[in-house]
Amino acid sequence: MLALVVPPSLAETRPLLLVMGDSLSAAYGIEQQEGWVSLLESRLDGKAHIINASISGETSSGGASRLPDLLGQHQPDIVLLELGGNDGLRGLPPRQFEANMAGMIEASQAADAEVLLLGIDIPPNYGQAYRDAFTGVYYRLADDFEVPLVPFLLESIALDASLMQNDGIHPTAAAQPRILENVWPELAAMLEKNGLALASDSP
Repeated sequence: MLALVVPPSLAETRPLLLVMGDSLSAAYGIEQQEGWVSLLESRLDGKAHIINASISGETSSGGASRLPDLLGQHQPDIVLLELGGNDGLRGLPPRQFEANMAGMIEASQAADAEVLLLGIDIPPNYGQAYRDAFTGVYYRLADDFEVPLVPFLLESIALDASLMQNDGIHPTAAAQPRILENVWPELAAMLEKNGLALASDSP
């Protein structure tokens, strides 16, 4: 009797990405399918699976409390950490922010997931000293844990009023492809390390 050997399905072998973010990754104020995470999913065209666990208003503390269950449930290959904006706007001490983020990186790595840090900046009215201390956390985490970093998720976007919603904090739908382009180089390199051939998909 012949036994049929069924190859593993694409769903079982493709990398799984977990996005832990706030409103910037949760498509706040725009249609869900217009957000950069949805655009990323379209670009990958089924070659990777994406779980977007982003919540508007999320803080690093909230993310740290939710992450262990998400890691256990989804067992991601790559975790994209896009948190900090709400911490900065609330004036959270940078050391506490760093401790929360470090805990998430450690938990992800302990679960055999790679981490991509997506940095954010805060408005200058919070004072340059606090701003420098806050943004410096991302660089220090990237160095300490040897993880890739996108220094500023909204690079070339935040200061362009035509790409920001009326609140001056959240990007418009038109800005979302630019956000994806800011994330793509570092993420594509990680995906290729996970065995995906992306050369033909790069913009």
